[in-house]
Amino acid sequence: MSFRELTLFALVAMVFAFAAMVINPRTLEPGTKGPREAAPGPDSVQTTGSTDPVRAVTRTSQVATPPAPVPATAEVPANPPLPVAVAAAGDSSPAAPPVAPQRLFGPTVRGVTDTEILFGMAAPFGGAAKELGRQMKLGIDTAFAAIDAAGGINGRRLRLVAADDGYEPSRTVEAMKQLFEKEQVFGVIGNVGTPTAMVALPYALERKMLFFGAFTGAGLLRRDPPDRYVFNYRASYAEETDAVVRYLVKVRHLRPDQIAVFAQEDGYGDAGFAGVTKAIRALKGDAGAILRLNYKRNTVDVEDAVARLRAHKKPIKAIVMVPTYRAAARFIEKTRDLFPDMIYSNVSFVGSTALAEELMLLGRKYAEGVIVTQVVPAVEGYSSLVLDYKAALTKYFPGESADYVSFEGYLAARLLAEGIKRAGPQVDTENLVEALESLRNFDLGLGTSLSFGRTEHQASHKVWATQLDQNGRYQSIDLE
Repeated sequence: MSFRELTLFALVAMVFAFAAMVINPRTLEPGTKGPREAAPGPDSVQTTGSTDPVRAVTRTSQVATPPAPVPATAEVPANPPLPVAVAAAGDSSPAAPPVAPQRLFGPTVRGVTDTEILFGMAAPFGGAAKELGRQMKLGIDTAFAAIDAAGGINGRRLRLVAADDGYEPSRTVEAMKQLFEKEQVFGVIGNVGTPTAMVALPYALERKMLFFGAFTGAGLLRRDPPDRYVFNYRASYAEETDAVVRYLVKVRHLRPDQIAVFAQEDGYGDAGFAGVTKAIRALKGDAGAILRLNYKRNTVDVEDAVARLRAHKKPIKAIVMVPTYRAAARFIEKTRDLFPDMIYSNVSFVGSTALAEELMLLGRKYAEGVIVTQVVPAVEGYSSLVLDYKAALTKYFPGESADYVSFEGYLAARLLAEGIKRAGPQVDTENLVEALESLRNFDLGLGTSLSFGRTEHQASHKVWATQLDQNGRYQSIDLE
């Protein structure tokens, strides 16, 4: 080969070398692997030694491939796994943004993630009825804690957030808006009160939001046929008052005209009074002659009621009471000495434990003999269900005592959980409603089975009765 040919060959080699540098400058970077050190194939995966908390994974390939696009509608679960950065071999650009993992259980549902179902509750946590809200929430929280400790339902925990409406309807809409719009709850459970339900219920129904296990026995939550999204655990006020009126007439041998009603001056009092009039009418009494004694909600102003009772010409021997605990205690305090043989009977909403405490502060004579109808079994009992409730309460909320209101919240939450379980992993409001409506003869351990149906959205119709002894403890009594 001549010198000219050698020179030309060298120039061509230099051109090819320069072209290679332009196309892939990393081939001459210090520490870069040569062809013999390359990964054996495009599918091999190598984990880098990066110290970044998000572990980088490098997929080697002889041909660079662009990163996968991020789906526009991808949703990140509440507690997603750490994303993995994927980069093409030979590409010095930053790693592509991680692809958000898809939901495991289908499309987005308000208040539901792959790890949690969020419920709300509007109730009083301040004011004269605050103990009712506190105890109802305590019972629901106790049930949820026990369920979550056992693994939740389909891998999801149940969580409750509460909003304070002070037992005032004027504050209830804001409380419901806070739960629905800000907290984004799946549904509500354990709302407290009838006058507040008169506001909360339309709000929930307009949004097709589950309204479950409210702490009220009012008829507006028990329409015929029932509202699709409203489910009740407890017996109604009509059933409670019917049971106690029959007890007073059949067992205590009073005449219907010897029974009066002390009631809150609102929808709660109206519901209780309607139950008494219906029961007396069924017993052939004069429902139009029933004496009703009123007081205003969130007060203990009972003076007018006491004055009207004293002025009534026909002797009254029993008072069916439809109040909250403080007003009830004040009324008994003001009338016990005037009518020492009076029979006082309260509906369950009064708040049994709080009432007993208020009366015992006044003295034993004010507590002894006071009757409270209940929609749950006696918490002083030793049934398996009561023992389970007490054990869970002690475990998750040590220092709290068993209470009829918290027990009701516990039972309502357990019943709701059964419906969620039956609805399956793809839970939403509609299939939960269908699952609840298919629940028949469910044995929770109450001594009475629980059932729902398309025309039956009240699970229990059972009424128990308790009476305070001189030590301020409730003893079970037979109403028949």
